[in-house]
Amino acid sequence: MHPAGHSAPLANYLAMKLNHLNLTVTEPLETKAFLKKHFGFRDLEGAKDAKGFAMALDDNGLVLTLIRGRQGAEVVYPETFHVGFIQESEERVNEINAQLKDDGYDVPPPARMHGSWTFYFTAPGGFMIEVLA
Repeated sequence: MHPAGHSAPLANYLAMKLNHLNLTVTEPLETKAFLKKHFGFRDLEGAKDAKGFAMALDDNGLVLTLIRGRQGAEVVYPETFHVGFIQESEERVNEINAQLKDDGYDVPPPARMHGSWTFYFTAPGGFMIEVLA
């Protein structure tokens, strides 16, 4: 498939990398702390977090911006919306699942779905996460 209006082969186009994602969440600072603890995000150098806004960075350079919706508004994403964290092994998926359970999160056990060893759960902040290998 070619970019709209172009006939050159796709190999002639540079691959793009997703480098910024904004999520609306209920509590940005709580969500950021959760992502740092369980998924390896870290503080973005020079970024100033506030009650309604936080930024985090992953190991691939993705900047994740977490913004609180209007005060008191429930965060609602479409039913199938989720953020995926691919792991190197099924054992790692099991370890993350166990750690989340130990920390009191309501996560189902991993299962074989769509060719992956995976589980889905609602993260602090109100969005769905998939952990898979």
